[in-house]
Amino acid sequence: MRHVTEAGLNLIKRFEGFSPTIYICPAGYPTIGYGHVVLAHEQDQFAAGIMQADATELLRKDVRIAERAVLRLISVPLTAGQFDALVSFTFNLGAGALQRSTLRRKVNRGEHEHVPTELMKWVWSNGKRLRGLIIRRREEAFAYSELRFEKRKR
Repeated sequence: MRHVTEAGLNLIKRFEGFSPTIYICPAGYPTIGYGHVVLAHEQDQFAAGIMQADATELLRKDVRIAERAVLRLISVPLTAGQFDALVSFTFNLGAGALQRSTLRRKVNRGEHEHVPTELMKWVWSNGKRLRGLIIRRREEAFAYSELRFEKRKR
């Protein structure tokens, strides 16, 4: 199975941010580490917090769901940057968002030049345009466009 690159994992880590303790994310879910949604049966497991190295391993496990979704929903060959960008998007929003999106249709039709515009449509949460999502989508678009985001000047 194909996996996100280290650069892609670092993109996700940067935008998810690290929290050693459980907090409520903007979407209203209890979250820990790098965007891990804490399920009811995990509350006790994470009550004392998490170390950064353990959070990275948990992220690697969590991101497999997004990787599988991209592999299942995208039928065209992808570069590493394109795969990383779509995995980051799917990790953030879920497989359902990718599945029902115009973004997916454009990718599968090979209309790669339209992908950045499609990504930028996904910057809203609870009716508000979020600066963090705008920046994340720009970075995903940059990665998708086959330019590597760690080399980009900020």
